[in-house]
Amino acid sequence: MTDTRRRVKVYTLNEDRQWDDRGTGHVSSGYVERLKGMSLLVRAESDGSLLLESKINPNTAYQKQQDTLIVWSEAENYDLALSFQEKAGCDEIWEKICQVQGKDPSVDITQELVDESEEERFDDMSSPGLELPPCELGHLEELAELVASSLPSPLRREKLALAVENEGYIRKLLELFRQCEDLENTDGLHHLYEIVKGIFLLNRTALFEVMFSEECIMDVIGCLEHDPALDGLPRRHRDFLTKTARFKEVIPIGDPELRAKIHQTYRVQYIQDMVLPTPSVFEENMLSTLHSFIFFNKVEIVGMLQDDEKFLTDLFAQLTDEATDDDKRHELVNFLKEFCAFSQTLQPQNRDTFFKTLSNMGILPALEVILVSGMDDVQVRGAATDIFSYLVEYNPSMVREFIMQESQQNDDDILLINLIIEHMICDSDPELGGAVQLMGLLRTLVDPENMMATANKTEKTEFLSFFYKHCMHVLSAPLLANTTDDKPSRGVSPVLPSYYDFQTSQLLALILELLTFCVEHHTYHIKNYIINKDILRRVLVLTASQHAFLALCALRFMRRIIGLKDEFYNRYIMKNFLFEPVVKAFLNNGARYNLMNSAIIEMFEYVRVEDVKSLTAHIVENYWKSLEDVDYVQTFKGLKLRYEQQRERQDNPKLDSMRSILRNHRFRRDARTLDDDEEMWFNADEEELEDCEAVVPPSDNKITKACGGAGENEDLMDPISKFMERKKRRTGSNAYMKCCFLRGV
Repeated sequence: MTDTRRRVKVYTLNEDRQWDDRGTGHVSSGYVERLKGMSLLVRAESDGSLLLESKINPNTAYQKQQDTLIVWSEAENYDLALSFQEKAGCDEIWEKICQVQGKDPSVDITQELVDESEEERFDDMSSPGLELPPCELGHLEELAELVASSLPSPLRREKLALAVENEGYIRKLLELFRQCEDLENTDGLHHLYEIVKGIFLLNRTALFEVMFSEECIMDVIGCLEHDPALDGLPRRHRDFLTKTARFKEVIPIGDPELRAKIHQTYRVQYIQDMVLPTPSVFEENMLSTLHSFIFFNKVEIVGMLQDDEKFLTDLFAQLTDEATDDDKRHELVNFLKEFCAFSQTLQPQNRDTFFKTLSNMGILPALEVILVSGMDDVQVRGAATDIFSYLVEYNPSMVREFIMQESQQNDDDILLINLIIEHMICDSDPELGGAVQLMGLLRTLVDPENMMATANKTEKTEFLSFFYKHCMHVLSAPLLANTTDDKPSRGVSPVLPSYYDFQTSQLLALILELLTFCVEHHTYHIKNYIINKDILRRVLVLTASQHAFLALCALRFMRRIIGLKDEFYNRYIMKNFLFEPVVKAFLNNGARYNLMNSAIIEMFEYVRVEDVKSLTAHIVENYWKSLEDVDYVQTFKGLKLRYEQQRERQDNPKLDSMRSILRNHRFRRDARTLDDDEEMWFNADEEELEDCEAVVPPSDNKITKACGGAGENEDLMDPISKFMERKKRRTGSNAYMKCCFLRGV
């Protein structure tokens, strides 16, 4: 193995033709015994794991792009790229690749060999170069046919690309294009369209650098306007780029190279998205270099802007200046949004530096100013939401730390997180698209799973205490405002079906979704809030809403609380008779078999199966008369049976004593090993044993009768005997005899 170690980034091209970052490491070249050949290896700089192991195949075409990139296809639809930190490293690895393939390192792409007929192979050997016809008007048709015939063969594509590059053919073609336009030579323009489109499919960086240069790119776009399929009605892409799409420097860019790179990237992106026809599957694979060109241009732009400290300082100064007019601030916000969007192309390490730079420049205080000043501007609110989204997704802890720090200096009303909640509540979109996005960001911020714990502090404890003290009342305000009475008020009233009604119901459903998430993840913080503010009673008012989705959200909230099996919650529910609106909603739903019916029955079934004793007694004692006639499910009769069993045990202490004795005897073991099913049975408590019983009518349940002596023992052993019968059928006679022995039978 050689000692060559150069720092690189590994990229793979995904199904959406976007480059995915696979990690940073060091590349080396050497012989790999397993692959039986010289190979490229990249090991991660963090832990030394293998990021890439690729044999240098003589039949693979490697491309060198922009002095620091090597791109190739490992297999069909699987493209790889190495992005080098330094040009010297790229040159060194490129020489190794060319040495293995026997190529001249001065080329930018190695030849690709394909299976061809003997005649074609002989022709290629006898004519090492491809001779192009003279670049004249009379030979355009001949050249168009030559380009079309060369595209199916990779080897001929390569020879055509070399010929076009070496003879400076592109500039000559563009000169002919200007002549054809002046002469209104339609046939010539159609031929030029086919030729230039074919040159794109040659997939060669050196040609793109000429075509996308400042002096050539607009003529290239002009050639692509004259598609023969348009029946003589060319598109006006150049008019759009020169007259409609005007470049605005919201902050003056002093670096002419950066300005030129921005112009070039916009125009090339426009060519890819709007000018070039939708590529076929075959052509899509031949445009990978165009995708790479745009991708790495964006990386370069972000890096250059990030390094321009004066530019960023001016940007944030104007964003936070109260004297900045609305139109100017609108442009600044949109620029910052695009800037953050471009950052997604950066490598993780560079992305860390990018967001740290923005944080140091004061992007979060600037967001507060944007949200306050742009409250009535839908576009500004949307852009600010997108910027906030990038920050939260990148590092929620950074956002939480800022929020808690500013609370020491500002009132609750102007805290960043409360401004976000206010924007969620005041979203004017009928579909609440912005509110849904903001709710997701709030959930990320209050999610304990992404909170850190260090030796000095616990982020979860500090932030959640802050959130429930300073923010929860803002979040729950719409919920409390619309549930002041025993029935939904105004926005969610069954008697006021209106546009506002539906939108308000959607908002309340979003708030309930977040509160339900808090119930599951925040333990005592949300418990104190719910009990002290009587939140559950207010939520259950919404079960009377005409909107089924909102009523189901309210039921889901209560179901999540019951699922915790917390006696503090249970006592709160019983004390305030909070099953009453649930039972009322169930009865009002009638015999309809729908989600409402299923959700309520499932809630009661959970109480029965989990044998939540306090709730079981409360339900039967207070609501049995309303539910006793429901016989299409056994849930309510099962609850009554549970209740009677509980009462029986309370009235007959000897019953619990006998069960205890039986449990003690069944835990006596000999040296023989038990199988897993038996272990589960012996470890089961008395409530789990009862779950094995079928729900039977009260008249057939002997446990509910007074019992004593041998008869009592016989009755108590009845469910156990049933269990053993099932065990006998499932595990065979040997396991059955083992169980009988341990029971003392």
